[in-house]
Amino acid sequence: MDKIRLQKYLADCGIASRRRAEKFIMQGKVKVNGKVVKELGTKVDLKDKIEFNGKIVKPIEKRIYIMLNKPVGYLSTVRKSKEKGKTVLDLVKEKQRIFPIGRLDKDSSGLLILTNDGDLALKLTHPRYTKEKEYEVEVNKPITADFVERMKKGVIIEEGKTLPAKVKQFGLRKFNITLKEGKKRQIRRMCERLGFEVKKLHRIRINKLKLGNLKVGEFKHLDEQDIRKLA
Repeated sequence: MDKIRLQKYLADCGIASRRRAEKFIMQGKVKVNGKVVKELGTKVDLKDKIEFNGKIVKPIEKRIYIMLNKPVGYLSTVRKSKEKGKTVLDLVKEKQRIFPIGRLDKDSSGLLILTNDGDLALKLTHPRYTKEKEYEVEVNKPITADFVERMKKGVIIEEGKTLPAKVKQFGLRKFNITLKEGKKRQIRRMCERLGFEVKKLHRIRINKLKLGNLKVGEFKHLDEQDIRKLA
């Protein structure tokens, strides 16, 4: 094994995506050969002893890809907390370490991918890959033509103006929106900025993979054809 960046090594161990692994490194949660390392440029190989939160970690051999229809009320995280409540790992029983890709907040439902493949996680979350994510949204009052146009063109939120989106109304208070970015609670904040409150938010597609008829709370392992639809 050639030397690789520490964050990729952690992703290959199924700890988290590379971006999340970078945060762990900067927080001092990772040791290399007994020493805490906070430099993102650090490179390692199989001869090195890598520890995360005090436990030795090694790259995994079997890749796991799971599609879950996440219910409302579950957190998209691997961190257990009695105060915050149930996580998606309470629904998906898997012996190997896996983690959810991207954001789907507690009040939202729909398509969520869980895996131990850090490279796939990077492709689905990093802005440079511009993978589409489609949602069905219901708001608290009738939608106007102006609302649809402004959501299409982009809305100014705290981080700046959102990228142009595909938006199609399909009911008095319902619309579909397809994004190529994934800022925290983005759709909810876009709607709030325009004077609307999101009542329901359900993700139905990531790239070319659709949720289909998978029931709420159920999950399935993806085959090669499904994985190609994501990547």
